[in-house]
Amino acid sequence: MPLNDIQIAEAAGILYERRRAGSVGDRLPESCRPVDVQDALRIQDQVAGLFGHRVGAWKCGLPDGEKVVLAPIWSEMCGRDVVCPVRTRHGQVKVEPELAFVLGQDLPPREQPYADDEIDAAIARTHLALELIEQRFAEPSALRFPEKLADGLVNLGLLIGPAVDNDVARSTSAMAITVRAEGEVLATYEGRHPAAWPRQPLYWLVNYLRARGIALRAGQAVITGSYAGSWPVPARRDLRMAFGELGELAVRFEPVSDGDAA
Repeated sequence: MPLNDIQIAEAAGILYERRRAGSVGDRLPESCRPVDVQDALRIQDQVAGLFGHRVGAWKCGLPDGEKVVLAPIWSEMCGRDVVCPVRTRHGQVKVEPELAFVLGQDLPPREQPYADDEIDAAIARTHLALELIEQRFAEPSALRFPEKLADGLVNLGLLIGPAVDNDVARSTSAMAITVRAEGEVLATYEGRHPAAWPRQPLYWLVNYLRARGIALRAGQAVITGSYAGSWPVPARRDLRMAFGELGELAVRFEPVSDGDAA
């Protein structure tokens, strides 16, 4: 049975508090645990309402059977500064390297599906980006997908880096990701986009939201999947991340709190 309004509110309140406090907890109580995608999306909406934030970006991926991959990223959680204040764990931040497609015009709900070329025309810029990741469940391996979806698929925020060539980025299915700190190479990854073509999940998202009566707005960014999974990087170091031949993103993460500090 779908959750009722009281159960949705209970689940949203728990997840809201964990996001606000940066805390980790058990699975949601069975009394308010989402059983399907629709429950999960309703909980997402309620959490956003509790914060009172506007949507600044969306994360998405291609659906896998009944699993849909989408979550709003609130404008207050979207940054562009080279110095990025963030919650850390053990002095580290978990990140995912992505491309962010920034819309230059609204894509409002309508009866007719949007064609790919219409969506392409709405994209004003493409940026290098890092999705910031935070786990809010103590035992994530025990979760069913709707529970993960309800909590925004471990999203904490989004760092939007420099703009890159739109046409080159749209066809970049693979690229090396190199992470340096003060000239020292910390890691190198053979990056590959999970959807092969990085705009494909965006095309899906626009029409999925259209069918739900939700508009995408000019100025919002959309990320569509990590090129190299998620991995930790150190705070308080000047990092430079090379995205193949597309460009380089510079950032220094400054802790506002550390979940594992003594």
